[in-house]
Amino acid sequence: MQALVYLLIALSSAGLGALAYFGLTFTPANAILVAVVFACACVVLMERMLRQRAENRLERAIEDLSRLLATDAQAGAVLGQRINAIADLNPGQRLETVEADISVLGTVIRQVAEAVAEVEDKVARSNSAQPQSERADARLIAAPPPPPAAVIVPEIEPVIPLEMLRQAIEENRLIHHMQPIVKLPQRRASAYDLMPRLRLEDGELADAPDFMPRRGGKDIVRLIEGTGLVEAVAIARRSRTGGQPAMLHIPLTRASLGDQTAAEQLLVTLDANRAIAGALTFLVPEVDWLSLNTHERAVVEQMVRKGGGFSIANMKSLRVDVADMAAMGVRSLRVDAGHFVDRPEDYTDFHITDIANYLARFEVSLLATGVSSERQIVELLDSDILLVQGDHIAPPGPVRSDLAMESTRTVTAQMRRAE
Repeated sequence: MQALVYLLIALSSAGLGALAYFGLTFTPANAILVAVVFACACVVLMERMLRQRAENRLERAIEDLSRLLATDAQAGAVLGQRINAIADLNPGQRLETVEADISVLGTVIRQVAEAVAEVEDKVARSNSAQPQSERADARLIAAPPPPPAAVIVPEIEPVIPLEMLRQAIEENRLIHHMQPIVKLPQRRASAYDLMPRLRLEDGELADAPDFMPRRGGKDIVRLIEGTGLVEAVAIARRSRTGGQPAMLHIPLTRASLGDQTAAEQLLVTLDANRAIAGALTFLVPEVDWLSLNTHERAVVEQMVRKGGGFSIANMKSLRVDVADMAAMGVRSLRVDAGHFVDRPEDYTDFHITDIANYLARFEVSLLATGVSSERQIVELLDSDILLVQGDHIAPPGPVRSDLAMESTRTVTAQMRRAE
């Protein structure tokens, strides 16, 4: 690049000399002098610019080197501090402490061994002093009692007969209410349970345990669960459009999972509503979940792939494979609040304050249902169990009129919030 610049200066000088000789009638000596002076001036100017550029580059390099040296000096100072700290340690004193602890532990173990040997000697002497018949009687007395017979608790039949339920559904008296699941301590609703209820002829409302069939009537169960899914999709879509998306828990049993037509309808509905599938959680009883066969598990896996999730209700024990449940799309486990607070050992071997954090490692929440007093709320809050539900907090209420699928199927027009 510099060669091109110098060539340009030479050509310009020659041109200026020719112009002075031919155009300004300078003598040849004067024309050559003008060309030489111009060339020298240009060369001096060019060299000055190059020198300034080199000086600026050198200054920047020196600044970078200074910063690197400062960083190295700081690292050296930190390293020196660490070396000094290590040098100040007294490993001998620490080793002496460890040796003293080991000596004490050895003494304790020796004393325990001597005590055990003494007890064994006493037992051996007492056994040798007893007659043979007494030892035989003692062995008979020490025999463990036979295990108690299993107590079979019969299922409670619903109050409303199956035929009356069919008639009520035909008369369009099946409605769906919503009960909030609140998050402590704010008691703000984080999700809602969609609960089927039956309006009786006298205007009273019957809850699901009063009319859901226990034996037979699977077609009615599938119809109720399918209606609930359609209602939940409508509520989720309208709440999402209104800017306040609602998380819904929908009842589901093996009656629907095990039926090919109902299972296909479930999958088609989820596939057609992928935008809101994440807001739909299917509430499955623990008995049904643990009894899933291969076909039903395959349906569950397809539902999870389409965005659905599951919540396991009526958990009798939390001694389960949580990782496997989480892999199958389980988002929460439900326990009875009163039983869990009073007898946590029936559910888990963990401490009551650790079980929620353990489940959270697998992104599974612990949900306490049936809360009936403020004492239970305080106990659950102290145990880091933040998701609760119960009539004491907020009873089931009708769906808001702007979210309901049919306004004529709800009574009063406000979704109840937790107070």
